Amino acid sequence: MTSEVGVLLRDLPPVHRLLHSKEAQSWLQEHSRTDVLLSLQSAVDTLRASILAGERPEVTDEATLAMARTYLHRRTGQNLRPVINATGTVLHTNLGRAPLAKQAIAALVEVAQGYSNLEYRLEEGVRGHRYEHVEALICELTGAEAALVVNNNAAAVFLVLTELAKEQKVVISRGELVEIGGSFRVSEVMRASGAELVEVGTTNKTHVRDYADALEAGAKLVLRVHTSNFRIIGFTSRPELSDLTTLAHEHGAALIEDLGSGSLIDLRERGIGDEPTVRESILAGVDVVTFSGDKLLGGAQAGIICGKAQWITRIRQNQLARAVRVDKLTLAALEATLRLYIDKGYAMAHVPVLRMLTRAPEELQEEADRVAHDLAAIVAGQAQVRVVPTMSQVGGGALPSEQLPSYAVAVSPHVCSVSALMEQLRLRERPIVARVVKEEVLLDVRTIFPEEFVMLVQGITEALAQAAQTNG
Repeated sequence: MTSEVGVLLRDLPPVHRLLHSKEAQSWLQEHSRTDVLLSLQSAVDTLRASILAGERPEVTDEATLAMARTYLHRRTGQNLRPVINATGTVLHTNLGRAPLAKQAIAALVEVAQGYSNLEYRLEEGVRGHRYEHVEALICELTGAEAALVVNNNAAAVFLVLTELAKEQKVVISRGELVEIGGSFRVSEVMRASGAELVEVGTTNKTHVRDYADALEAGAKLVLRVHTSNFRIIGFTSRPELSDLTTLAHEHGAALIEDLGSGSLIDLRERGIGDEPTVRESILAGVDVVTFSGDKLLGGAQAGIICGKAQWITRIRQNQLARAVRVDKLTLAALEATLRLYIDKGYAMAHVPVLRMLTRAPEELQEEADRVAHDLAAIVAGQAQVRVVPTMSQVGGGALPSEQLPSYAVAVSPHVCSVSALMEQLRLRERPIVARVVKEEVLLDVRTIFPEEFVMLVQGITEALAQAAQTNG
């Protein structure tokens, strides 16, 4: 060990002295003593390792406290935290899918703050069941006779099949044996439920006669699956849903449909996609429909099961239902979201997902122009800023081929690489997740809330400065 290294090691500030500093004492007003001590120790340990590695870091109290402050923020900050979604993908699975409506957030917070009548009927003073809070709403909005809610749509499909299809032959088209995110395969779920899988038709074409042959051979259930995040186009054929329900019922079989995204409003009226609504399936005679609560519906993560009372009653009584049930927070958010749908126009204005999907390109261009103007005035010389037309996506396995015309703020940095800027955007106090197209960082305004624009400009400014400093 050289004398210089020895001097640096001796000059390292002791943790007890740092703890009694004015700054560290202020930290104790908001954080536990353990968190503060461990952060200070981590800073000292990091400096010691740096010295022993041959580096010459600054070992003053001020520099050590600055490092400890960073460690403290990392240690005490939430791992799960808000981000600014500038990708243009409305239902971004990695970013939490649907943002909740303000009404849903308020309901969630109110229920979370204390006790609730989760399984208690206030009028009679007796025990109730948690599905009562949303069942009537779901039935009103879909036309179903009964309904219940579980923790996601995968669980909904599994629960339905476990109760209705165990040791039964279940008919499904080969074109619907899909795999979606997280390696969720319909065929594997069916086998795990105890159902006997009966594949009919081909990948691109399945006819009514294919189902009829299987039903005549003893199949007791028909499963129809929304293909979710892919489409087969061209030389294809698929029976009309009404024809399939008629066929199933003629053979004494039930028809189950996994709708996946589960739209309550017909977006086709707005020129968006070809997504069927849940009500259409119920009116077509489907016995049980399952769909998600956090995709096109725009609520909390949940799997909704609705349909004819005779089947829903059985499903509700299955022992697995308890294992996949939802908690009070999910129910509060879901109920508040469903109430918005009682008036379609009100839902379009207040459910964030619906509002984002249906925004006019002209409105988006105006917002992009304002953001670009504000940003360019601050980062002139550090980056080129311009507004470009782009395409947004629905995401979340919904409407995979649908492209939504949008506008983005494009940032081409002069002081750092595009990858360095993207990294710094992700490391902001409010992280910004964007995408790169042709060596420009694109920030699609469709998925950015108006109240986030100031944070967006500030975040990009800070990220450019930090990236430039790091590169230097």
